[in-house]
Amino acid sequence: MASSAIFHFLPSSSSSLTSLSFRNSRTHLSQTPNFYKPLLVKASTSVDFSSPSKSPTSSKNNNWLWKYKDNSVNIYYEKHDKGSDEPCKNVLLIPTISDVSTVEEWRSVAKDIAGRSGKVNYRTTIVDWPGLGYSDRPKLDYNADVMEKFLVDFINAPNSPVNNSDKDLVVFGGGHAATIAVRAAKKGLVKPTAIAAIAPTWAGPLPIVFGRDSSMETRYGLLRGTLRAPAVGWMMYNVLVSNEKSIQSQYKSHVYSDPEKVTPDIIESRYALTKRQGARYVPAAFLTGLLDPVKSREEFVQLFAELEGRIPVLVLATAGSPKRSKAEMEALREAKGVSKYIEVPGALLPQEEYPEIVAEQLYRFLQEKFEL
Repeated sequence: MASSAIFHFLPSSSSSLTSLSFRNSRTHLSQTPNFYKPLLVKASTSVDFSSPSKSPTSSKNNNWLWKYKDNSVNIYYEKHDKGSDEPCKNVLLIPTISDVSTVEEWRSVAKDIAGRSGKVNYRTTIVDWPGLGYSDRPKLDYNADVMEKFLVDFINAPNSPVNNSDKDLVVFGGGHAATIAVRAAKKGLVKPTAIAAIAPTWAGPLPIVFGRDSSMETRYGLLRGTLRAPAVGWMMYNVLVSNEKSIQSQYKSHVYSDPEKVTPDIIESRYALTKRQGARYVPAAFLTGLLDPVKSREEFVQLFAELEGRIPVLVLATAGSPKRSKAEMEALREAKGVSKYIEVPGALLPQEEYPEIVAEQLYRFLQEKFEL
C-alpha cells in the first residue's frame, strides 16, 4: 500500500544528481580592492590549454574515524601528491551528494592538480561522505545539518587528514556538497582560503519538482520511512535505485551531457556502491529534501553573498545541465560573493565527464589565488 502511494508522485524529471528513477569567471583573483569585480568566462572542449608540466603523483587511501553522537563512522579518503617532502597547500575535494556519490568522480582531477609543476605544490584529498561512497553507512537520521557537522569536523579536527593547521585549505565541491561547504563557511564554522562550487545545487529531486507544502511533506515522510524500513525498504530501493538499467538511464539522461561517455565500467562501479550495507539511508534523505542546505533560490544566492569580500568563490556552471539545475546555477552568474563564474561542458558531473577541462579551470583558480 505504501508503494502505490509513493509511485503516485514519482516525478518524470529532476534537477539534482541522483540515480533514482527520475528524469529529471567574475574577477581576476588578486589582492586588490577590485578583487570581486565580475568576470564571466566560457570554457569549451575545443580550448587549447597551455598547461604547466606534470609530474607522477603518489596516491594513498585510508580511513578517518568520525565520532558522531554514539557512533564511530569510518570515513574513506584518498590523498594525492608528488610524494616529496616539499611544502604543499592542501585542497579538499568533496563529491556531489547522490545515491552513487563516490571519490571516483574527483580522482582524475585530484591527480591532475597534484601533479602540476608550478610555483606552488598542491596536495589533494578526496573524502567520501558518511553514508556514501566507501565510507561506513550507519542508520543515522541524515539531514543537511549532519552533513555540515561532518564536513566541519573533518576539516577542523586535530587529527584531520587535510592538516589545516596553517589555515590555507581550499575546498572544491560538487552539487549539494558545494552548497553545504558555502553554508559552513558563511557561518564561520570552516575558514577555507578559497572555494570552488562545481555545478552547485541545493534542492533534492522531489521538493524541486513538487514543492514543500504540508501535503507533499507528508508524502516525503512516507517515502523516507519506507526506504529506511528493514525489508520493504530494500525491495523498493532495488526497484528504484539499485539496478544497472536505472543507473545507466540516469547517467545518460542528465548526469552526463554526452551519453557516449557513459561506459559499462562506470555503471558497474556505481551499481556496486548501491549494494553496500546501509546504502539506502542517505538516498532516502536526499530524495525527500532532508539534505537540502537551503529552502529557496533566494537563500541559495544569499549564502554566496555572505562571502563577499571574505572568501574568493569560483562557480563552474555547466552548459548541459538539466533545466531546473541550470536555472539555479544561472542565478549565481551575477550574484554577490561569486568572484568568478565560468561555464564548462557537462551536466551534473563535469569533474568526471570532462576532468581535463575542470582541472584546468580549477588550477587556474589556484594560480590566481596563490601564485600571481
